[in-house]
Amino acid sequence: MIHHLTENRIAPFLQAVSKKDVLSELASLMHAACPECGGKKDILAILSEREQIGSTGIGDGVAIPHGKLNNLSQIEICFGRSFGGVPFGAADNKPVHLFFLVLAPTDSSGPYLKTLARIARFLKSPHTRSRLLHAENSAEIANIFASTSEFT
Repeated sequence: MIHHLTENRIAPFLQAVSKKDVLSELASLMHAACPECGGKKDILAILSEREQIGSTGIGDGVAIPHGKLNNLSQIEICFGRSFGGVPFGAADNKPVHLFFLVLAPTDSSGPYLKTLARIARFLKSPHTRSRLLHAENSAEIANIFASTSEFT
């Protein structure tokens, strides 16, 4: 079960044009929605370290930047969308439009991997990706998440 994808955790109009900018915008969104996740700089550092290992762009216009933090008690998620798409070093070399930011406690390997798999499965559907791309605002995006068993 994936929780917490309410409107305050959704950025429907990312302005970023680079991977670094996307990670920065998502880190700001997460910090605002989840103060216990730490400061924007801390979140950005975790995400940047993970991207150095390899891009979290999984293809089909989707990326799932993620990392683990010591001070978390549960998995935290945010979502961002870029209409123009951002070069993100994705597996298929196509621009990324849909971003899920996932932060997890350092000791949550099982639930963490299950969450990443659920998100990937949810976004496998071209229909779902299209609905997310064409939603008019964060409320509509939140309703898409609320209407699927992966997010309830």
